[in-house]
Amino acid sequence: IWIAAMVLKVFFPSCCSSAESGILIGRWISEQNSAVILAVVHFPFIPAQVKQYLSEVQRVTKVSVSVLGSWSNSKQEKEESLSEFLEDLGTIFSHEPWIQISKEGDSNFWSCSTLQKHSNNPKEEEIILVYYDQRKVMLSHLHPPLDTAVSTDHQADDASKLAAIFDTVAKSKILFMTDRYDDGPIKLTHWQSDGVEASIIVELMKQASVPACMLLTFLLSLISGICRSRVLKFWPLSFLWSKLSTCEQLGHRLQHLQVISSDKKAQNQTQLMRKANIFVSLLVDVALGILLMSWLYRKNRIGHLADTLIPVADHVAEELQDLLQWLMGAPAGLKMNRALDQVLGRFFLYHIHLWISYIHLMSPFIEMILWYVGLSACLGLTVALCILSDIIALLTFHIYCFYVYGARLYCLKIYGLSSLWRLFRGKKWNVLRQRVDSCSYDLDQLFIGTLLFTILLFLLPTTALYYLVFTLLRLLVVIVQGLIHLLVDLIDSLPLYSIILRLCRSYRLAGKSFSTAQAEVQGFSIMHLILMQ
Repeated sequence: IWIAAMVLKVFFPSCCSSAESGILIGRWISEQNSAVILAVVHFPFIPAQVKQYLSEVQRVTKVSVSVLGSWSNSKQEKEESLSEFLEDLGTIFSHEPWIQISKEGDSNFWSCSTLQKHSNNPKEEEIILVYYDQRKVMLSHLHPPLDTAVSTDHQADDASKLAAIFDTVAKSKILFMTDRYDDGPIKLTHWQSDGVEASIIVELMKQASVPACMLLTFLLSLISGICRSRVLKFWPLSFLWSKLSTCEQLGHRLQHLQVISSDKKAQNQTQLMRKANIFVSLLVDVALGILLMSWLYRKNRIGHLADTLIPVADHVAEELQDLLQWLMGAPAGLKMNRALDQVLGRFFLYHIHLWISYIHLMSPFIEMILWYVGLSACLGLTVALCILSDIIALLTFHIYCFYVYGARLYCLKIYGLSSLWRLFRGKKWNVLRQRVDSCSYDLDQLFIGTLLFTILLFLLPTTALYYLVFTLLRLLVVIVQGLIHLLVDLIDSLPLYSIILRLCRSYRLAGKSFSTAQAEVQGFSIMHLILMQ
């Protein structure tokens, strides 16, 4: 009787290709006729201890882990009785089929076969050996297997079969953590076998971070309680809190610290990546701030900056005075209303005089203020940039006042002209119904309206010119502050951790596309499984 050949797929971790001889432990998936190798147990070992260890792993992971076969590396073992001994292990652990994989040193010559001692009708099986990168599979967080019972789509069925393989590796995490501190009675080889020291350091850092996070959470809750107190909700403090960008950035960073120090475990990969991005952003921010602080306190740069600040403020004030003198004349050959021009020019010149007096009054304390401002850089570069933005706002407060005065005066004239224009057309604005209605005016009202309309119309060019100039100055200050805030937002929101993973470990970013490269060696297939993005 002719029996159809069966295909047996063996998923073998590439990290075990140089392991010493031993037995293969993993999971047998009978529905797919596949074996997923998870690790290699080396000699010497006691079979009873291996069975007890596997039962404990199976209890924790809910994965049916068992001994699937034997692994022989002729570079490590050259005894003639080794092959017979490995075959005899199949009677102790009694798994059908018993998989035997052997390799001759560093060569590409592999041998893979199966034994079925308890089968009365052995079938001829074609074996496909599939290499997979166990480290990439563990760190890529692939999706769990789909429900094939309710899915009729062929592609979804194939995807679920492939996902079942990776889900087996992902659920066996406890198997790769057993040798973090010592090997114990059972010595294993898997993807973390060469990084025991790094695993110990990571575990110690996790243990040390618990009290640190508890202390940080307590301090953050205390600071949040103070910020939410009623004292800070009174008008002057609440107004300053809303207007100063430094306070806004500190509140933003306080929320980030609360997210990082939270004792709630991330529910999915998205939340984990968000926490990691925030943590790396904070580290980079603080590191850049410390570098800025160290640069400022070297060679008395703060003193030089304070000595430069007063002359710069005087120069800006002189330029504004020259600009106002130009506006009080005949700017660009325009004919201005001389009386209004002189009044506005002298009004703004008086404000500049008050501002220069204020700057010179504060000059003895500027170096001390800058010295304390430099210390704030230890909180992060973003905090220092926000303080710089607030300092620019304070130094250009007179420009802001000029803009507000010009804007209010211009808006009042536009509003008056629009009302008087409706008067000429026999219309008026109905405040109750919020619409324009018809209205009849007498001669006195039309005469007074005509006079006011003529006065406002001829005064409009002078007011519009002052408004235009001060709007451009204000726009220049806003652009500088906008560039600073753009840099702050870039540091706050840039996903540095995801970018580093994309450049160095792209397989950590949820890849779901796979490609295979197949080669024939000694009558059976070897297939390399590569994770693609």
